[in-house]
Amino acid sequence: MYVRATVAWLIILALAIVNGALREEVLIPRFGEQLGRLSSPLLLALLVFGVAWILLPWIRPLTSREAWIVGILWLGLTLAFEFLAGHYLFGDPWERLLAEYNVVQGRLWVLVPISTLIAPAVIRTLRSRLV
Repeated sequence: MYVRATVAWLIILALAIVNGALREEVLIPRFGEQLGRLSSPLLLALLVFGVAWILLPWIRPLTSREAWIVGILWLGLTLAFEFLAGHYLFGDPWERLLAEYNVVQGRLWVLVPISTLIAPAVIRTLRSRLV
């Protein structure tokens, strides 16, 4: 389960990279900084739930607890990549990375780690009710 969950997270990572490029190349130039930075995390959160919907049957968490473990794994990988790669690979200062979490200033990036945490459990629950 852990290997499959990690592969699924790599797909989320690829979508996050595409989302970032879309934000910088399309959303911000077309709609402005504010709207581009508001819409990007919403889009990525929806993509995370979409990946969970599609791949959770393949990941196969058998219990709610296992679905939460997948979410915790995804959250840990997301935060590790965002902060470690963001700072050490891409050279972003810590202040800039943390500023994306400032909801008071209109930043909604916090939705991305929240969605990576809860998506597996929420989708597992939804799928179990549909059966």
